Amino acid sequence: MGAGEEIHVWIVKMSTLRVLALVTVFSMVPGGFLSDIRDTQGLEGQQLAQGSTVLHHRQKRGWIWKQLFVQEEDPTSRIIGQVKSDSDRGEFNIQYILSGEGAGDMFEIDEYSGEIRTLKKLDREEKAFYVLQAQAINRRTNEPEEPQSEFIIKVQDINDNAPLFLNEPYLSSIPEMSPVGTTVAQVTATDADDPMFGNNAKLIYSILQGEPYFSVQPKTGIIVTSWANMDREAREEYLVVVQVKDMLGLSGGYSSSTTVIVSLTDVNDNGPTFQQHLYPFVLPENAVIGTTVGRIMADDGDIGINAKMTYRLEGDLKESSTFIIETDPVTQEGVVQLAKSLDYESKRRYVMVAEAANDHPDTRFLTLDEFNARTTLKISVEDVDEPPVFFSAYYEWKVPENAAVGTVVGTVSARDTDTVNNPIRYSIVKKTDATNAFKIDPNNGTIAIAKALDRESTDWHNMSVEAKETNGNHLSSSVVVFITVLDVNDNVPRLARDYQPYICEGTQAGELIQLLSAVDPDEAVEDHHFYYSMVPEERINPNFTIRDNQDNTAGIVTRRSTFTRKDRTWYLLPVVVADSGTPALSSTTTLTIRVCSCLPAGHCPSGGVEALALSGVSMQTLIGLSVCLVTLIDVS
Repeated sequence: MGAGEEIHVWIVKMSTLRVLALVTVFSMVPGGFLSDIRDTQGLEGQQLAQGSTVLHHRQKRGWIWKQLFVQEEDPTSRIIGQVKSDSDRGEFNIQYILSGEGAGDMFEIDEYSGEIRTLKKLDREEKAFYVLQAQAINRRTNEPEEPQSEFIIKVQDINDNAPLFLNEPYLSSIPEMSPVGTTVAQVTATDADDPMFGNNAKLIYSILQGEPYFSVQPKTGIIVTSWANMDREAREEYLVVVQVKDMLGLSGGYSSSTTVIVSLTDVNDNGPTFQQHLYPFVLPENAVIGTTVGRIMADDGDIGINAKMTYRLEGDLKESSTFIIETDPVTQEGVVQLAKSLDYESKRRYVMVAEAANDHPDTRFLTLDEFNARTTLKISVEDVDEPPVFFSAYYEWKVPENAAVGTVVGTVSARDTDTVNNPIRYSIVKKTDATNAFKIDPNNGTIAIAKALDRESTDWHNMSVEAKETNGNHLSSSVVVFITVLDVNDNVPRLARDYQPYICEGTQAGELIQLLSAVDPDEAVEDHHFYYSMVPEERINPNFTIRDNQDNTAGIVTRRSTFTRKDRTWYLLPVVVADSGTPALSSTTTLTIRVCSCLPAGHCPSGGVEALALSGVSMQTLIGLSVCLVTLIDVS
């Protein structure tokens, strides 16, 4: 062990600052031994490398010193050491100079004796050592008596800092039912004192609060569980207080504490349970589909995903069940709903078993069966006075338009579904288009024609028929009746418009002078057909003929080529139009065909025919002849 190390050990063992100051006064070692050894080794190495056989002896130096120590937090100014040259004979002819870190502020040197003194207390945690330089100057020559040399003053630690915890506050969570020894958290403290000097920064951890559930490893600060089967449902949070001490826990040291909040997270260690073995519900028979019958609830001590469950009805097939059950995702209740209409007279009570099952069972804690619970539902149907019910949702009939007044069209029928079976009376609801056209027997619901029907006026009727109970609450309901009026052939066909045909002078035989079409108010059917012809007595007309095109049109065609206005200015042509109905109906229309001196494009100018006609015969005469001809045709 070197001299510096011996001084260090000895200083640690001493208890007073005075002894420290005395011991650390260091003496000069002649010749600068340690530095000269380093210099000599470097020189010899260079000489050997150059092949030289001459070894130069080291040059003596006048001083060297050991490391200096000063205890921190000492407020007293003390001598901590001395530097002195070999050439110093006590004649004060050498001046000692101190420079470097803290010189003049923390430390000063007696320029005559070389004693080094502290000026103020030091804090190792602020600065652990100081690097300084010493010089010895000959006062006469002002030349260095010794070369400048560097030395270190080390601040020696005392236990003046308490350990402090990092990263506070501490929050941790572990699953409930964790086994003993499960790591919860690690707390870490630091101590600003010197960890290499004694036990000042040697820390040890212990539990102040939290036993017997938790313990802490003394050296690492790792907190572990020490109690088996901690149940979140019994207690969800724990407060653990951990203390740390320096000096390995010996008396006289410092300590501090921290708090660790430990939360237990949930695991699925509880199955659902029903608080009731029977849930009774009452529902009126007229409840609409989708009505909520009631809610049932299975308790589960777990939370979150571990408490999620699904309800079902045993033997529940949604397409055939009267009731269904759904799980409310928010409240985790089972919502029983009506899936089909109820009828008190058919079935008055339903009994079924409801089951609740965890969605995420964990067989580490329970068996699969323990994650299910069952209860019984009893649903009673309540009787309600209901209105009469028609046997059909609507009625649709057909009747020919020529049916006689009093003809029965059809019968509506309703019944009281309640057990009392009240008598029913029928009526046609007012303010409908069929109120006057039809009548109903109030006792049996038979509907008959009240007045003659005309399809061409109204081809269908709709009405609302009401059925009302004669006793009790006089409840009523209604149904819609549609009556279609069927067509019969009761309208004669007629030409489609008032035709005014004309023929140009010079027209050749066989030319078409007018295309005819017809209309019929009766209902048009796919095979409906119009037939065109001359009157029977004039089938052979020397001037014109009617050509039936077999497409419900016909054309007037000339039979000769000698039409002139000088001969005659107009001709009368009776046209017969017949339909294909059963029986067939027909009408006769007499057309006046004018003779015209047409323009080159074939148009007949207005006034040309009339002027010529008036020059040869009076208008009264023409009208008289026309009337006589029509009369003769009708008589025939």
